[in-house]
Amino acid sequence: MLEVKNLNLGFETDEGFYQALYDVSFCLQKGRMMALVGESGSGKTISAMSILKLLPKTAKITGGEILYDKKNLLELSNKEMQKIRGAKIALIPQDPMTSLNPLYTVGNQLMEVIKIHQTTDNVFQKAVEAFEAVQIPCAEVRMSSYPHEFSGGMKQRAIIAMALASNAEIIIADEPTTALDVTIQAQIMNLLKEIKPHSAILLITHDLALVGENADDISVMYAGRIVETAPAAEFFQTPVHPYSLALLNALPSNRGDKLETIEGQPPSIRQNILGCKFHPRCKFCMDICKKQVPPMFKVGENHHCACWKIETD
Repeated sequence: MLEVKNLNLGFETDEGFYQALYDVSFCLQKGRMMALVGESGSGKTISAMSILKLLPKTAKITGGEILYDKKNLLELSNKEMQKIRGAKIALIPQDPMTSLNPLYTVGNQLMEVIKIHQTTDNVFQKAVEAFEAVQIPCAEVRMSSYPHEFSGGMKQRAIIAMALASNAEIIIADEPTTALDVTIQAQIMNLLKEIKPHSAILLITHDLALVGENADDISVMYAGRIVETAPAAEFFQTPVHPYSLALLNALPSNRGDKLETIEGQPPSIRQNILGCKFHPRCKFCMDICKKQVPPMFKVGENHHCACWKIETD
């Protein structure tokens, strides 16, 4: 349904131009959830915001394509993108606490979305149905509630209702379970699973346990590059990239094993690291890793990994 091809992006600063994304490529398919994972600062959110062209003024896309409905979204004007945002591609933002306007009722904000993206006479009833779809109790009464009267989980449901109300074909969920307790997390992910058969979902998260339970495909990002991509089941069974292995080893277990950590810190965009950007933190680092950026090697039918270790094994 949507394909990101060789996306390159950077930021203009007082010190010059710094590149943040390097040849980022991935596909979204109807009926499947693709997870984009990695540490904070790896480029997950900026990759997703590029799809909607919701970028800071200092951001500059220097190459690549984002193909949707036979159009390159990067070539569309802001007016043309307004017809796609919300109506065709919806965003579930990272922080539901700050995504709703505290001066208006949640119902009014939901109805505004419906008015913009749909031609319907009974806007109120459509909004109530959207609230009911995300299991907000007493939906009709809750239409007159203000955001401060909703819990964190209820706010997140309201945001998802806005995405549902516009019947978007693609949903970008940017860490939709952040700051929510485990029970509410499960409910939110169940809602996304119910939506999935009718849409394509891009899940942005650093929670690999969440990915293992819900995603169909996974792409691992590090320092602005996708370093491994695979079907989720295959990824968790046979991870290949050293960074992927390190992330999985850092997951807490109930076996009493010692929790492993990844030494060092992710690089900033200001750091000029030659070769593979993970090599300063990698246990398997070789000379070639310090000199050349590895290409994507084919590991399986739909499993690819950017690591020189594959060629030497």
